[in-house]
Parts: sequence; structure tokens; C-alpha cells
Amino acid sequence: MSEDTVARPPLLRELLLVVGLFVVYKVGRQLATGHTAEAFGNAHRVWDLERAVHLPSEGAVQGALLHSDTLVHLANTYYATVHFPATAAFLVWLYLRRPAHYVWARRVLAVMTAAALVGHLTFPLAPPRLLDVAGMVDTGQVYGPTVYGAHPATDSMANQFAAMPSLHFGWALMVAIGLIAATRSRWRPLWLLHPLLTLLVIVGTANHYWLDALVATALLGIALAVIHLPHRTATTAGRIQEHADTPVQEVPELVGAGR
Repeated sequence: MSEDTVARPPLLRELLLVVGLFVVYKVGRQLATGHTAEAFGNAHRVWDLERAVHLPSEGAVQGALLHSDTLVHLANTYYATVHFPATAAFLVWLYLRRPAHYVWARRVLAVMTAAALVGHLTFPLAPPRLLDVAGMVDTGQVYGPTVYGAHPATDSMANQFAAMPSLHFGWALMVAIGLIAATRSRWRPLWLLHPLLTLLVIVGTANHYWLDALVATALLGIALAVIHLPHRTATTAGRIQEHADTPVQEVPELVGAGR
């Protein structure tokens, strides 16, 4: 039996934990609805701050997308369908193949998501697609598909004033970092294409500002600094102790290394 199999946490407990965290987050986001005036006031502040620090306009990314109806539709589809399945597949794969990394990743995602929920509650923010001064198109409503209702005030399925931070980007970045940490392939840096594509999609569809992604990155960085990568299992540590006289065994074996 492999070391990763020994370290695998109980499946039922993990399912209940992950589902429970998701439900708490969704309910929490709904509690943040209804702050329309504050959300638009914050949106103007974010837009003005981005221009003051000379960030590129989100409209430039959208302008490139609008050259092709097919490209816009693909971007909307990516935004609507990849976020949750990709993160779920990431956690399932880690659970099955790299249990120690799974526990680490689950904890990081939980901390980052909890911090994001606090942000959504304390800083409601209308996305650029709803901000007139941004001059951007609501590509979801115009080209489809969309996960949001046409009017934020009557949207019972989602809180449209929870733009900052962007968990679309934060989760995508964690998926890439987690897969890079848990695998040994020389091609593993290519996983960073997922958050890069996600960033272009969330900005190009006018669902998020650049600052939404920057704040998500900062929260993820804090979570990663607090919750450290797994280094070795108890089984590995014991084997190293048994072979302490052998020089090659003095280096801790990384969980999942060489697989």
C-alpha cells in the first residue's frame, strides 16, 4: 500500500466538509446582496483607482474578444462552466493520488474562500459590465450563456455585487499551483495557462476588474504563507531514521515524488 493511500482522509468526512463549506459560502454571498448604492460607489472608486495607477483598461481585452462572436461565446462558456468543475476535479485527483497535498490544498482553498466572503460582505462591488463609465458590454446577456439574471436586484441565484475578490481567478491560480507542487513533469508549469486564461475571460466578459484578481492573488499568497506544503509522511520519516547511515536517505522524500 502506498504512503499516499495510508494518508488518505475518510471520504465521507471530506465530502461533508467540502459540501458544507460550499453551502456556507453560497449562503454568505446571498447575505451580501441589496447594497446597490454602496456597490456602485465602490465600483467607481475601483475604476478611478485603476486609472490612477495606470492599469490597462479592461475594455482593451473585451475589444479583442468582440472581434469574433464565436470567441465571445467561448469566453462566456468558459466563465460559466469551468470554474467549479475544474476545482472539483483538482481536489478529487489530489484526494486519490496525492492525499497529503489534498489536505493542504483543501485548507488553502477554505482559508482563501472564507477571506473572500468577508470581502464580499464588507466591500460590495458592482462588476464593470454594470458600470456605465466603463463602457463595456455585458457579454453574457448579449451573446450567452450567462450565469446571472438580467437585473441584479431580482437575481435570486447569485449575488452580482460580489466582484472583489475574484474567486474565479483565485481558485484557478490555486489549481495551477497545487498541480505544479504535486507533480514532477517538466511540463507542469503549463498549468499556469489555466489562471491566465481565466484572467482574460473574467476581464474580457466584464465580470471583474484587474484589481479583483490582484486581491484574490494577495489572499492566496497569505493562505499559502500560513498553510505550508506537506514535506513528508510519518512512514517516510520512519524509513529515513532507519537508514540514517545511508547518505542518500538523509534527504526527506517529498510526498508523491517520483510518481
